[in-house]
Amino acid sequence: MAGNSIGELFKVTTFGESHGVAIGAVIDGCPAGLEIDESFVQHQLDRRKPGQSVITTQRNESDKIYILSGVFEGKTLGTPICLLINNTDAKPQDYEEMKNIFRPSHADYTYEAKYGMRDYRGGGRSSARVTASSVAAGAFAQLLLKQAGLTITAYVKEVGKIKLEKNYSEIDLNNVDSNLVRCPDEIIAQKMQEEIMKAKAEGDSLGGIISCVIKNVPIGLGEPVFDKLQADLAKAIFSINAVHGFEYGSGFAGSAMKGSEHNDAFEMKLGIPFTKTNFSGGIQGGISNGMDIYFNVAFKPTATISKIQTTINSEGEEVELEARGRHDPCVLPRAVPIVEAMTAIVLADFYLRNKISRY
Repeated sequence: MAGNSIGELFKVTTFGESHGVAIGAVIDGCPAGLEIDESFVQHQLDRRKPGQSVITTQRNESDKIYILSGVFEGKTLGTPICLLINNTDAKPQDYEEMKNIFRPSHADYTYEAKYGMRDYRGGGRSSARVTASSVAAGAFAQLLLKQAGLTITAYVKEVGKIKLEKNYSEIDLNNVDSNLVRCPDEIIAQKMQEEIMKAKAEGDSLGGIISCVIKNVPIGLGEPVFDKLQADLAKAIFSINAVHGFEYGSGFAGSAMKGSEHNDAFEMKLGIPFTKTNFSGGIQGGISNGMDIYFNVAFKPTATISKIQTTINSEGEEVELEARGRHDPCVLPRAVPIVEAMTAIVLADFYLRNKISRY
């Protein structure tokens, strides 16, 4: 199976299955001498881990991080970094009676059709469980970017039909973790939580939108033509389970504007070029221009629901499915650190590529 690695200089390879012994990641290309705050890495994993609240799956994993190589006396060695997270609450027996059933909107059929076999235990490699590996690796990328002053903040903007209408510049991004939903507006967050609990009680699920903002971005990240910064960001974000859409800057709304409305005019501030507006989302010609980068990520409703659904099994027979196992009624609260992690991995890679491209 190909497609388990991302990045060129800061390269991350993830491994493991949902109900296997463990999951993890190998980071290759992280510079030597980077101070590693292991508590920060664990904190990011804790933000993603299951069982953290009443609106998430009740799978009980501590997601404790084990750094097996590449770090000595608190600093990176420049050698491959191996990260391991044990699966301590796996329950493969929950999926035994569904092992020959193709669950609606899951990867069951496509995996079996492509490989001739699949790990039916919670989806195996296709499970959102494996995103913990990406969060761990992304935390290392965030520590690297912190040296350059970059900050990456994601938050829940929309759940179902409940939407935070304010622009990111109008809200306090420090409040993202102040509630279970990870929406920085307490009133909207409460409405979102009520919608999630309602869907959970009905045995159903909800989708929504996560927004992400990157501040203090150096000018020059990104490579034309096929390695444009927004292209690699989109690819990384689309690798996250349940992501169905990505837009940066003005996004789809920009298509309804005139050029005279949409163009970002330049002006000088403190001897440095700035744009008066930022419909470009901080990226022009595939290269960062120093302005804030911002984008939205659309997540579909969680595919595993407890409502009875009609589907087929591997023999082509029609069957009724009432899914068992533990799942999130809405993935967005736990997906916030995943979006931040994948963003950091891409930016760390381009940050290193930019450093070696200039003499």
